[in-house]
Amino acid sequence: MGNWEWGMGNWQMFENTSAAIDNPAYLMHRQWMSRALKLAQEAGEAGEVPVGAVVVDDAGNLIAEAANRRERDLDPTAHAEILALRAAGKALQTWHLNHCTLYVTLEPCPMCTGAIVLARLALLVYGVDDPKTGTIRTVANIPDSACSNHRLPVLAGIMESACRTQLQDWFAQRRRGREGA
Repeated sequence: MGNWEWGMGNWQMFENTSAAIDNPAYLMHRQWMSRALKLAQEAGEAGEVPVGAVVVDDAGNLIAEAANRRERDLDPTAHAEILALRAAGKALQTWHLNHCTLYVTLEPCPMCTGAIVLARLALLVYGVDDPKTGTIRTVANIPDSACSNHRLPVLAGIMESACRTQLQDWFAQRRRGREGA
């Protein structure tokens, strides 16, 4: 299994060879996705869908991080991506995040994808495709649509198995809890 990356006008798959796994860029992507997974775990433990997001600048410095807070904040827009982008904008004193990378455990929904495109991120890295609401490549492709004013580089599949397992386990646990009630 490999990782998907947008390049040369289409999605390309890069194999997980030992050379790729030892690549410093890949190791950096794993480091930040691991942080996003930890945030997602904390969200799941708080009763939220476990999604975490981290914004890093082009020097590899942490700018902002967030996890889903819809239930706790009673806010339909409190997705991890939106909260992380807001915090990054405040930290950098600009909404132009064109020198930043966003790491998120789950492929963004339409709302989050719109915000990501408008923020003009340098790169989006996500863990697992969302077959229901993913609008980077799965259900729709907003970044490459006519309504997009920014071409968004995307790297998908970083720590895909861990991201998928975390979500599947959380939803299975919720189902078991409802069946036992």
